[in-house]
Amino acid sequence: MSELFNTLTIPFLLAMFLAINMGGSGTAPAFSAAYGANVLKRTLIPGLFGIMVLAGALIAGEEVSLTLGKGLLDQHFFTPINTSIILLSVGLSLLISNLIGVPQSTSQATVLSIAGAATALDGLNTRKLFYEIIPTWIILPIIAFFIMLSLSKWVFPFLKNKFFTADYSYLKENKALKALLVVSSLYVAFSIGANNVANAAAPIASLTANEIGKESIQNFLPIIILSVLIVAPCFAIGSSLLGHKVTKKTGKDIVVVSPFNATIIAMITATLLLMASLTKGIPTSLVQLNGAAFIALSISKSGFKNTFNNKTVKQFFTVWAIAPIFAYILTFALISLLK
Repeated sequence: MSELFNTLTIPFLLAMFLAINMGGSGTAPAFSAAYGANVLKRTLIPGLFGIMVLAGALIAGEEVSLTLGKGLLDQHFFTPINTSIILLSVGLSLLISNLIGVPQSTSQATVLSIAGAATALDGLNTRKLFYEIIPTWIILPIIAFFIMLSLSKWVFPFLKNKFFTADYSYLKENKALKALLVVSSLYVAFSIGANNVANAAAPIASLTANEIGKESIQNFLPIIILSVLIVAPCFAIGSSLLGHKVTKKTGKDIVVVSPFNATIIAMITATLLLMASLTKGIPTSLVQLNGAAFIALSISKSGFKNTFNNKTVKQFFTVWAIAPIFAYILTFALISLLK
């Protein structure tokens, strides 16, 4: 028992480190809308975020966990050293993104880190990666962008109400509308739990199953649940330590959001993410769904040129491109050297 504990200690600590960074990054798509609309105090966000992430992971996170735990790379490849390298690579890429203040896709970094390991070990499930996961990454942000752009250009201008403007003082007089915005943010956090907790929990669940033996591999779900219970609370810690900077950058530095726009963005992105989680268990980038919707809103208000000249938008695209590739290359290089 002590030998098993020693074997699992470092991978579990790395998974918790990754979850802390995911909490920092994931806070932005969940609560940047409500924060940008001045509906929620900063101090309340980490606790609410942590509770909903745990609920989402336990209720709707099974399929994504199975995809990351054995869908891309066969389960027996999740040895202590391989698992540690995968988690370390993803954690470092996210830490750098959080320090810059740009919310990064945990799912893309995790998938490409596992793909880097699988490439080095000659065990990559190319069909799953190239025919299911990557197309989803491309299609869903485009859907989020065009839904929000269409609504902003051809629907919202005909709606005449203070709720559709950036008049935040109106919210103080209308508790129902404030509650609606908060509920939409909680819904996003639930969707993050359903999709993103698996990024840290699935690799250590596969590792644990391997270390315990064949019998546990056949009963994988209880191990997944235990891993989730260890990892998910770390999201709240990360939200508290790292979440404010990325939340402010998304919620206030791209475009000023009205309470109504904030609610619509939250509902669109959370629904698309939850669909990806429940249908085929595809690890998907919520921060990119959220960013695409905010960019669409900015284009409708400020135009294409002004939006893409925005320093924050440029930072987003740069980090989104570099961080997952960094995770892939680092994992591939380290495992190849050890191999």
